[in-house]
Amino acid sequence: MNYQSSHKDGFSLIEVALAIGVAVFCLLAVLGLMPVGMKNQQSAIAETQANTIISQLVGKLRAAVRVPPGQSDQSDSKWLLHPHNGGAWDATPDILYFNIQGNSEGSTLTAASVYRATIQYIFPPTDTTSLADITVTWPAAQTDPTKVAGSVETFVAINR
Repeated sequence: MNYQSSHKDGFSLIEVALAIGVAVFCLLAVLGLMPVGMKNQQSAIAETQANTIISQLVGKLRAAVRVPPGQSDQSDSKWLLHPHNGGAWDATPDILYFNIQGNSEGSTLTAASVYRATIQYIFPPTDTTSLADITVTWPAAQTDPTKVAGSVETFVAINR
């Protein structure tokens, strides 16, 4: 015997509507997280670039050579030799500006400046060691460290 069922396979309109509702709810949740993810990505990029700038500064500090009195420094690190220039100790910090690619803009704020590096020398240097606290903040135009978008700081001992 062959029985014929009057029930047809498929989805009802209510089931389809519920499935679409669940999909829309999930999609809205994912789209709601997009701005947070984008902000985190931008923050990570800025922090990585700031760490790269600090690495460059530490490398230049460690590579800078003390120049005997009466001779001029021929390196590109003249600004880094500030506590070792043969004169009296000066605790004034060096402030440098960098563009979005991490290239130095010098000691003057320009329209292209994004990062501000402050090198604070700690204690008068000895014959063999200098200590420095390096802080990179962004945006460069903000001078108040409590109002910056982000910052990276390191403490470095430079052996000579």
